[in-house]
Amino acid sequence: MPRTLLALALLLSLSDWVGADDAPDRAALRKKMERAMGPLPGADRKVPLDPKVVSEEKLDGYVRRKVTFAVEKGDRVPAWLLVPVGAARERKAPAVLCLHQTVAIGKDEPVGLGKQDSKAQALHLVKRGYVCLAPDYPSFGEYKYDFPAAFQRGDYQSGTMKAIWNNMRAVDYLQSLPEVDGDRIGAIGHSLGGHNAMFTAAFDERLKAVVSSCGFCSFEKYYKGNLKGWTSDRYMPKIASEFGSDPKKVPFDFSDVVVSFAPRPFLAVAPEKDSNFEVSGVREVIEVAKPVYQKLGAADRLRAVYPDAGHEFPADARKTAYEFLDLFLRR
Repeated sequence: MPRTLLALALLLSLSDWVGADDAPDRAALRKKMERAMGPLPGADRKVPLDPKVVSEEKLDGYVRRKVTFAVEKGDRVPAWLLVPVGAARERKAPAVLCLHQTVAIGKDEPVGLGKQDSKAQALHLVKRGYVCLAPDYPSFGEYKYDFPAAFQRGDYQSGTMKAIWNNMRAVDYLQSLPEVDGDRIGAIGHSLGGHNAMFTAAFDERLKAVVSSCGFCSFEKYYKGNLKGWTSDRYMPKIASEFGSDPKKVPFDFSDVVVSFAPRPFLAVAPEKDSNFEVSGVREVIEVAKPVYQKLGAADRLRAVYPDAGHEFPADARKTAYEFLDLFLRR
């Protein structure tokens, strides 16, 4: 969309997003997302977390624990928990939910057990003093999950919503830990992890700062409007079954997601040569969200960097991302 038309669209739609106090109508924005993702379960779906430590290793400056915790009846999520040595002795530490990309090893990559150090956000952040939790996304790593059966039971209508629910329980788990300051929790992820972090933050305001690397662009700019990649059971099959994979018919866009964060801090890492998420579609989303942040006096909390790279999380962008989290979580 040309900038003049984008600005006009923004002026026409801004009243749909904000109320008299200039705050986003988050409930309305979530309802738009739920039309494509299915409804967020109610609190009655919660069960005791019943956390279990499967293994524990003392490494260089931190402890790595393989854990599982219950997210609902009959379902436990495997995760890695990294805890800095000395956490909570003097002051409770901030924490970050570190979400993996589309990779078979799932949670192993963020903790440095994969081949790409650039995706080892949990390992990098624990060495900066954060408690880090890296769970498996449903059907990745050690987390076996039968989407068709879950859909048939009516438990969920998308893998996206199941992941949101699991991540919200992961925040419950982080807040239960004696080492963690429950008011200083953020989320970071690359690709799948990038939009997984965003979707979770839209529904869970306990996430106080969010970083998404290569995680989104406007639906219209995603592969020139070809939304097939969003329609598998792991993501949002209703985009195809109910909305014909038509960007104009999908009931939400990423501008809604980012607006829902305001005034919480959000950083988008959007490489200029990302072949998955067209950078112009990221710029459009950020431009749409800017006035909402500005009205709330939080313009400095919405940021984007556009490195000269492909679908990657390059070193300079990682440095920016970690400093961004430090600014808002290590206060």
